[in-house]
Amino acid sequence: MPPVLFLLTLLGALCHLGRPMTREEKHRLRNQVVEMFDHAYQNYMDHAYPADELMPLTCRGRVRGLEPSRGDIDDALGKFSLTLIDTLDTLVLLNKTTEFEAAVRRVLSDVRLDNDIVVSVFETNIRVLGGLLGGHSMAVMLKEGGQHMQWYQDELLHMAKDLGLRLLPAFNTSSGLPYPRVNLKYGVRGPETRTGTETDTCTACAGTIILEFAALSRFTGDPVFEAHARRALDFLWEKRQRNSNLVGTTINIHSGEWVRRDSGVGAGIDSYYEYLLKAYILLGDDLFLQRFNIHYASIMKYISQPPLLLDVHIHKPLLPARTWMDSLLAFFPGLQVLKGDIRPAIETHEMLYQVTKKHNFLPEAFTTDFRVHWAQHPLRPEFAESTYFLYKATGDPYYLEAGRTILDNLNRFARVPCGFAAMKDVRTGSHEDRMDSFFLAEMFKYLFLLFAEADDLPFDVEDYVFTTEAHLLPLSLSTAPHSSSIPSNRTSEEELDDSNFDWTCPNTRLLFPDPAFPRNLREPIRSAVDKSCPRPAPYREPGMGRPPLRAQDFMANNPEHLELLRRMGVSLIHLKDGRVQLVQHATQAVSAVAAEDGVRFMQEMMELSSQQQKEQLPPRAIQIVSHPFFGRVVLTAGPAQFGTDLSKSSTGVRGFVTVAEPYSGCTEITNAEYIQGHIALLQRGQCMFAEKARHIQKAGAIGGIVIDDNEGSSSDTAPLFQMAGDGRSTDDITLPLLFLFHKEGNILLEALKEYREVEVLLSDKARDRGVDVQEAEEDCLTEATTPTSFEPVTQSQMSTVELDESAAEEVTPAEEEVSPVDEDTSPAEDVSPLKEEVSPTEAEADSAQLKEDRDSEKREEPEADTDSGSQSVDELLADWREDLEAFQQMEKDEL
Repeated sequence: MPPVLFLLTLLGALCHLGRPMTREEKHRLRNQVVEMFDHAYQNYMDHAYPADELMPLTCRGRVRGLEPSRGDIDDALGKFSLTLIDTLDTLVLLNKTTEFEAAVRRVLSDVRLDNDIVVSVFETNIRVLGGLLGGHSMAVMLKEGGQHMQWYQDELLHMAKDLGLRLLPAFNTSSGLPYPRVNLKYGVRGPETRTGTETDTCTACAGTIILEFAALSRFTGDPVFEAHARRALDFLWEKRQRNSNLVGTTINIHSGEWVRRDSGVGAGIDSYYEYLLKAYILLGDDLFLQRFNIHYASIMKYISQPPLLLDVHIHKPLLPARTWMDSLLAFFPGLQVLKGDIRPAIETHEMLYQVTKKHNFLPEAFTTDFRVHWAQHPLRPEFAESTYFLYKATGDPYYLEAGRTILDNLNRFARVPCGFAAMKDVRTGSHEDRMDSFFLAEMFKYLFLLFAEADDLPFDVEDYVFTTEAHLLPLSLSTAPHSSSIPSNRTSEEELDDSNFDWTCPNTRLLFPDPAFPRNLREPIRSAVDKSCPRPAPYREPGMGRPPLRAQDFMANNPEHLELLRRMGVSLIHLKDGRVQLVQHATQAVSAVAAEDGVRFMQEMMELSSQQQKEQLPPRAIQIVSHPFFGRVVLTAGPAQFGTDLSKSSTGVRGFVTVAEPYSGCTEITNAEYIQGHIALLQRGQCMFAEKARHIQKAGAIGGIVIDDNEGSSSDTAPLFQMAGDGRSTDDITLPLLFLFHKEGNILLEALKEYREVEVLLSDKARDRGVDVQEAEEDCLTEATTPTSFEPVTQSQMSTVELDESAAEEVTPAEEEVSPVDEDTSPAEDVSPLKEEVSPTEAEADSAQLKEDRDSEKREEPEADTDSGSQSVDELLADWREDLEAFQQMEKDEL
């Protein structure tokens, strides 16, 4: 047995800390995991199969091309029943042998791999090829047991080889690094492929191939797959930064130049490091361990700042690249356990656990003071993975309690009637209509293993290695026949001097000098997270001199103001969507002094934006609490600037919904006897929002929900609305009014159509599902803003700001967003109005404003916690550009 694996057995014998969980309680939690898996899997089979994934809010399958595109995230979908294949070996681990046999028969009879569709090489490899190989491993194991799968003749392996051959054309590059996408039917060459033009790929995308491809080669005896995977790894190793021994996040697949030079252990790089260590475990090749050890030493020297893991620049590794972390790095403590470095694993895991307890789930990204940076959570399993490995290593029942927390939060906040729904916003508890295949492939494996006893398992998991998608590959492959002529760009022994690294397991007595060792590591980290709060922006010294125009006085329709802007080198561009973009070229100012005034004006606009972001209302939640939903469906809603402030209500407003007549709510309500004491449903349009609120309030309603009349609109694809008043006092409006886009509104209307009586809770955030539990208010509130993309200021000293202009009214900056600008300019800051009066137009008189760019999965910019007012312009440019690039890369990697 490789020494790295033996570590788990050694450390598992250590003394426990705290009160051990009883066998009965572990048994109960293990059964709860199985019940939750059944709920997710059966709903996929009942409502989605043969589609790739389940849409748990609308109870249907997600079929690529039939649903609105979500950008790169949809490249994981190939019309090959992704969730079923990804779940095969989970069924066996959870002792569902009959279901596994039926699932294999379905895959063999229903799944086609020759679809004319462009898919991600990375996602298809880890999810589909890995799923087929894991299923094959399980089928062979069961067949050898003599009771099940006696009919099996390696059919899944044949499918795996077919898929491997369809992925191989992607590796036809001069470097050996694969194209990021491939057409399953036509490859990458030719116009019919609709791919093959990409130049960049992420490090993880190219470096997370070796386990699946080597296993395929050794299962089939065909060395071509392993050879291509090794060549890609060799090239990445050759291109590492030789001084820091770190790799960047994005690389040009033709030239080998680093496109993004930031380096960390999260999105874009994560599984590259994982596969170096696991390739050594699976294949027994010392070269992989040597490379991993050299990388790991640099990670611990530059990136690890316990308990934090912060990205750095590969050429200047002492220079931090960002001040936030993404949730994908949660796998790293588990990898450190395999490496044998337990102390930093405990520290980082504890930090992640405390962030989880603050927000119920790990946000997609969070800052170094543990505030929400990106608010989404697509039910990622990495934290559960590290929890399992740390429990195996320490035997500390503390990690069983961490697992219980994961279970409870999934059931309380993510469970819906048709499965488990991803969290759109961990702060409000709102849902997204997605349940990714990795949820079934990984989450339930690690949670089951965490609570299961050895005699609960149908096989010994120590005989297998987990891929990054938690598929099971047998360690016996290390002795399987394979070609000894596989080329490898082995570097000199001097370059790979590994004398500083131990080749044996660490001394556990030194790791744990006393039984309180893990607890002593966790306590200061818990305190640090508990005490962290957003800090006020530092006072900014006023600049020398005063510009002739102050940002707070600027009006986009004032000719005098426009002339002043022109003199300062600031031009105004009207965009098609109604926004106004301010662009400054210092060289176009009438004088150096005027150019300096222009810079101050742009800085003031940014500061005003930052200040007013703090005043904006956060999104609200509409929670369906009646049968059969019981609070498990939460819809993201836009707030109103008038009426009841739900953030000041501990209970929210609860009531049954009734459609108002007229539906527009623009005249006196004719069905007042049904509206009285209920929450009225209204359609957007024809009059002001405040007018609708007054009419339903007069009819006796206790609240109102306005549903967008723009068919197909969704909070998945559009920023939220914040409903403004009608230009006069709205103190007379005392009920809450919330806004739903068309898609979310339809969920509510369909529920009303099917069940007649539908009760909802209007609140600032979702309450406990199915139980009346008053949620304690957080001492530290998290506010999110949208990061803005900036390129460096050019020699002409150009800067840009975007505003939203509506009905020629006064424009006040509020929120930063990203939108394209002319080719000769940089992306700009978008400042939308916060409090503006808009006159009715012929098409629509509702006054609304954009609240947040909420959907990070649609190539929209993610939510970020930024205080631009407290930073210099240069810092803003660097931070916002990096935020946008990092998030777009995150989508290409593992989102």
